[in-house]
Amino acid sequence: SGCLHIKVITSFLSQILILDHFTTKLLSSCCKMSDLMQEGITIVEDLYKSREPVLEMKAIYFMTPTAKCVDAFIGDFKLKPKYKAAYVYFTDYCSDELFNKMKLYCGKYIRVCKELNISFLPQESQVFTCDNPGAFRSIYSPHCSQDKGNTLETLAAQIVTLCATLDENPGNTTLDNAKQLAALVDYKLTKHYDMDDNGKKKGKTQAQLLIVERGFDPVTPILHELTYQAMAYDLVPIKNDTYKYKSKDGSEKEALLNEDDQLWARLRHMHIAEVSEQIPKLVKEISANKKQPDGKITISGLSQLMKKMPHFRKQIKTVHLNLTEDCMNHFQKNVEKLCKAEQDLAVGSDVEGVKVKDPMRTLLPVLLHPHGTYDKIRAVLLYIFSLNGTTEENLNKLIQHVKIEEDREFILNWRELGVPIISSPSFFPMRRSSRRDRTQEETYSLSRWTPVIKDVMEDAVENKLETKEWPHQSECPAAWNGSGAVSARQKHKASSQDERRSGSRLIIFVIGGISYSEMRSAYQVTQSVKSCEVIIGSSHIVTPMELLDDIQALSKPTTTKETFTIVKE
Repeated sequence: SGCLHIKVITSFLSQILILDHFTTKLLSSCCKMSDLMQEGITIVEDLYKSREPVLEMKAIYFMTPTAKCVDAFIGDFKLKPKYKAAYVYFTDYCSDELFNKMKLYCGKYIRVCKELNISFLPQESQVFTCDNPGAFRSIYSPHCSQDKGNTLETLAAQIVTLCATLDENPGNTTLDNAKQLAALVDYKLTKHYDMDDNGKKKGKTQAQLLIVERGFDPVTPILHELTYQAMAYDLVPIKNDTYKYKSKDGSEKEALLNEDDQLWARLRHMHIAEVSEQIPKLVKEISANKKQPDGKITISGLSQLMKKMPHFRKQIKTVHLNLTEDCMNHFQKNVEKLCKAEQDLAVGSDVEGVKVKDPMRTLLPVLLHPHGTYDKIRAVLLYIFSLNGTTEENLNKLIQHVKIEEDREFILNWRELGVPIISSPSFFPMRRSSRRDRTQEETYSLSRWTPVIKDVMEDAVENKLETKEWPHQSECPAAWNGSGAVSARQKHKASSQDERRSGSRLIIFVIGGISYSEMRSAYQVTQSVKSCEVIIGSSHIVTPMELLDDIQALSKPTTTKETFTIVKE
């Protein structure tokens, strides 16, 4: 959908594209600079930086409809115009106040002003984010109660643009505090389709939107995972999806881990035990399947030809051999010892299926071993989650043992997410949500845990969600039939809507961050069900350490405020 929108905003072949921070990320997730050049864009500028006037050229502004962006835009034209004309495209609905402000100061320079409804990031083919890590604090911190409403409003608007891009008007299914967000989404969806350019009110489509909170499953995002993508992002310092490594000659290399790398797309959900042996086989298979068809070679075709060159294949292979080796080094060093205890605590039974009667005996070896502090905190949390809370006396002993007396918020602040941490000795354990029986499924002994969200996905697709556990669910689609659903990043074909999508969608939004394991679940369920495409999203993606840092920071008062400055180059 991103590339489709680019064609819309660049169809008149203007040469300057001006972006804010969010739209820069948005375009980067959907297309490359070469794609923009093919559409006539030769210069890409930062909205917030000082730029030299180019009066003979028209400029495209692709930006979020915020006061900050609008003020920066007005600054380009109010006193002395920088460009001949402006073509303004907003990611989302622009308020009348901001629109009138633009009209007042820059009306004679604006040739187009349009809302595109794409204020989300298409992270992967079935994963989206709202690019808002700060939403976690705004929603869960007791110091940010005033920000919560505005944050939920913003997230709701972004979810609506996802639904609009997919041409869906789904029914809502929610849990507890997610009701507020669901109500906002429902209201904004109704408003959006009432204002649709077609002038026709859109009824509910064969889609479901499930909204859950991060506390719904606290186990999955802190476990040590042994599937390739989740393991790599947990153990290896990967920033902005960029993996840095040293080649054999000692030079520094870096690689972008995204779906342009077909090998990464094929390997990322496999268990690390399978990855090493699969790399050479998949490189050969991908190479064989990329035969150039007869006909005229375009620039795009030439680019694809270059990718087939042996040195390119060797480079991709080297990247994954290095990354796999990095993961295995961590595994052999300390993760293997942690995984058995973590799995036993999470699942509640050992590899033989014998119930864990005394979780403390499972935890103790981890605490006595010289593991890092974060690893011990993760194990302690899994112990507490397995008991649905522990006594204050026991918790104090654990905190002293891990030596986090000054940082006990790593554990205590999970209460802000509705997760039981403290219980009295007489407290009767809460009833756990029923889990699907997976005893017949083949799993690795150190990867027995299944994310709770996968159960929910499968139950939703089969119309089996328990009304007691999901009291606010709307009517599910009568049947999840057909196939061929279009994903959030898939390029639209020049065909009718019915031809593009004949199946149904299940859209899941997790308030407060999703883990890579939960992302993987969306692909697994889609692949097994066929008749329904599962799309999962959140405010942001979290790794275990990032989530723990976010949890700890919830009790800290806010001390910084965002400022708007013009940076001169």
